[in-house]
Amino acid sequence: MGFYDEQVEQAPEQKKKRSRAFPAGLAGAVLGGLIMVLSISLLGEKHATKAPEESAGGQTSSQSIKNVAVNVHSKMTEAVNKTMDAVVGVANLQNKNLNDATDEESGSGSGVIYKKEGGKAYIVTNHHVIEGANQIEVSLRDHKKVQAKVVGSDELMDLAVLEIDGSKVTKVAELGNSDHLQTGESVIAIGNPLGYLEGTVTKGIVSTPERTMPIDLNDDGVDDWQVDVIQTDASINPGNSGGALINQSGQLIGINSMKIAQDGVEGIGFAIPINEAKPMMKRLEKYGHVKRPSIGISPISLSEVQANDRQQTLHLPESVNYGAVIVQVETHSPAQRAGLRELDVITSLDGQKIDDAVELRNYLYTKKKIGDQVAIDFYRQGKKHSVKLTLVQNETNQQ
Repeated sequence: MGFYDEQVEQAPEQKKKRSRAFPAGLAGAVLGGLIMVLSISLLGEKHATKAPEESAGGQTSSQSIKNVAVNVHSKMTEAVNKTMDAVVGVANLQNKNLNDATDEESGSGSGVIYKKEGGKAYIVTNHHVIEGANQIEVSLRDHKKVQAKVVGSDELMDLAVLEIDGSKVTKVAELGNSDHLQTGESVIAIGNPLGYLEGTVTKGIVSTPERTMPIDLNDDGVDDWQVDVIQTDASINPGNSGGALINQSGQLIGINSMKIAQDGVEGIGFAIPINEAKPMMKRLEKYGHVKRPSIGISPISLSEVQANDRQQTLHLPESVNYGAVIVQVETHSPAQRAGLRELDVITSLDGQKIDDAVELRNYLYTKKKIGDQVAIDFYRQGKKHSVKLTLVQNETNQQ
């Protein structure tokens, strides 16, 4: 859009008159016309002077838009430069050859240096990036490679914390506040897609700051958990996992974790909000794992049980079409001590309806702590029962 430089018409040249005497009315009209033309000309010059800033319609000129665009790009560049050196490559090394003890790269991802303390630097990445590794190798921004130690890892949240020698670390990411994110806000993903395109930057927006996604941990086709994630259209490709999602201030607001990998689907990626990750990172640093409360059972959702088995095996009333079925009770667990058995159907915890096994886990892990008491309503052979028990630390994958 160019300047709106208006062309001001010149006053028409006066024709020569045959008579030097003008009627008074005609002379006044001509004088008035000259004054009007002169006023229009002056106003036009004044307006033309303002045109580079604002058009006649009050619209911003192209120069102003250009300045704004330059400022936006400059801000984005500053944000990237602020965080870029804190993003690293993470290589998963495994021994694939039984006849050779040499570890080879089995997979790769990204990570973010978020803390430097006591001569050590700490990196957050995804659990699936380092899962099964014999060794972890971290590539710094200057292409130097260092060995990393796994401090702790959590499959449920897909987070892991690594430790490296801090002497070569020059930059630590600033943690932001993911609770302040808004739909449509610009964000930037930084990572190492494909394992060798280190320092790749992609830009997008927050599609939604709060999206709940189901997770199938053991690939059996049944959802085991649900996570709260940031959905973004910034490109997240294989190798970006564990990398940084930053805001326009260069603050870390998410850990890139996954994307929808289906034909015809583009621009749908997910990141773990930093406010969700921070407490987990602290627990992994301190304990090496995330301590969660447990009642000592392995459940499945009632929806996985065929309708005839609900009637003939579980003997449930027709009105009970929800709940979590106990398929195993751990020995010496709170569940066993409270008298819970296999095929009992849990329908509520502390009076809150439990629709399925995912809701049971979610309630225990987000609403309760180790040592808390929980009231359980369940059905056994068609009859409703209630018990109370005290939660203990989850030492296995049971709930």
